[in-house]
Amino acid sequence: MTATAAEQKDLAPGGAHARRWLILGVICLAQLTVLLDNTVLNVAIPSLTTELHASTADVQWMINAYSLVQSGLLLTAGSASDRYGRKKMLVAGLAMFGVGSLVAGLSQSSGQLIAARAGMGVGGALLITTTLAVVVQIFDDSERVKAIGIWSTVNSLGFAAGPLLGGAMLNHFWWGAIFLINIPVAVIGLIAVVRLVPESKNPSGERPDLVGALLSTLGMTAVVYAIISGPEHGWGSGQVLLTAFAGVAVLTGFVLWELHVPNPMLDMHFFRNQRFTGAVAGAVLVAFGMTGSLFLLTQHLQFVLGYEPLEAGLRTAPLALTVVVLNLTGLGARLVPKMGTPATIATGMCLLSAGLGAIALLGGHGYSGMLLGLVVMGAGIALAMPAMANAIMSAIPPEKAGVGAGVNGTLAEFGNGLGVAVLGAVLNSRFTALVPAVVGAASLPAALAAADGAADRERIRDAFASGLETSQLVGALAVLAGGLLAAVLLRRAERTEAD
Repeated sequence: MTATAAEQKDLAPGGAHARRWLILGVICLAQLTVLLDNTVLNVAIPSLTTELHASTADVQWMINAYSLVQSGLLLTAGSASDRYGRKKMLVAGLAMFGVGSLVAGLSQSSGQLIAARAGMGVGGALLITTTLAVVVQIFDDSERVKAIGIWSTVNSLGFAAGPLLGGAMLNHFWWGAIFLINIPVAVIGLIAVVRLVPESKNPSGERPDLVGALLSTLGMTAVVYAIISGPEHGWGSGQVLLTAFAGVAVLTGFVLWELHVPNPMLDMHFFRNQRFTGAVAGAVLVAFGMTGSLFLLTQHLQFVLGYEPLEAGLRTAPLALTVVVLNLTGLGARLVPKMGTPATIATGMCLLSAGLGAIALLGGHGYSGMLLGLVVMGAGIALAMPAMANAIMSAIPPEKAGVGAGVNGTLAEFGNGLGVAVLGAVLNSRFTALVPAVVGAASLPAALAAADGAADRERIRDAFASGLETSQLVGALAVLAGGLLAAVLLRRAERTEAD
């Protein structure tokens, strides 16, 4: 791709952009804001249940509306940016994200906040798929690896640091401030993108697969809705079963559509490659374990251990710090050649599972056991993620590298939503099973308000803590099983390629 005459003056010797590091800073800031919104809402759960009278299912939808819409549109957004212009998509994404943040911050009901979060998810999809393409465009071969490494570190930091930022904001402002803070960032980003980022596109690129995007979004939304509403309506109820069946049917239709459409959003033939399938399974479950555990941890720290939002956010920070420090040192990237991809992924996933188990078994009544679990989880994530990214990209032809990155992002976002849905549903099921229906309610604060005396309130808190422990153990087992499966598939793929 060639630069226009107006952009030639911005190119340094070798074809790199003269202001590339400044552009990278702008892109990372926008990327960080989008990723923070995957987890920033977690510490606001007590405020939302009180001020918006949100039930547990409402809170799950506030979180999942963002990640589900984003995951459904990531691949199509990437295709649209290639065809119509990456700079245009960056501008559109920042504008939609800013407007959605404004509506979210001023919401007066759970329904309004859920709708605003969905709008923010559309903007986030445009941003996430475009930022990496711009990074690749403005850096030459000698600096590209370093630039992508910084970009990847921001990704890890964004998911893990959300509770810390949310806690700091809630310590001084009302819950809506965690969204309004995005607006100045979006405005600065818009100005910087318009002035600094060069336009690039591929006019002959494939048309966006709008039908595929619609089917994938509707199917995933229906499946997750069934998971969230199961504890409330009963797993055998007609509403839950019908929604689950509809979701599976729509996702089946999505697969059939992608197999026959000329320009598929997701090339299903990729899944014939065991290396690709194993790495994707690991990526989904890392997101499942990390996001689902943060969803539970912030409630545990506030509802059970009694910390304020800022205190809760600070106590989740060791996870973020561990991931960032180990990513910056390049530990995972250095171990892959020595241990091999399957062993590296298996080790990382086992550490992530052990961290979840430590939090469940040792962090129930104090922070020390939880701190150990957070550090071990961070080490596992930092070890597994570079190996999985390398496995995914090496399993796909170089000309399809952008598609591979889109698949990884899409399924990771789905893992985020699934982690909140599944582990939240386990928590809700265990809690409602331990607390009689006359006292039980849609959320812990509501159940405490309906309690009859101090002994009843203590029993309700114990039931909630038991639900949290069960949820963390379920997450640990899922991550462990997924990690071992990924390692087996990758080992088989390596043996097949060697024969």
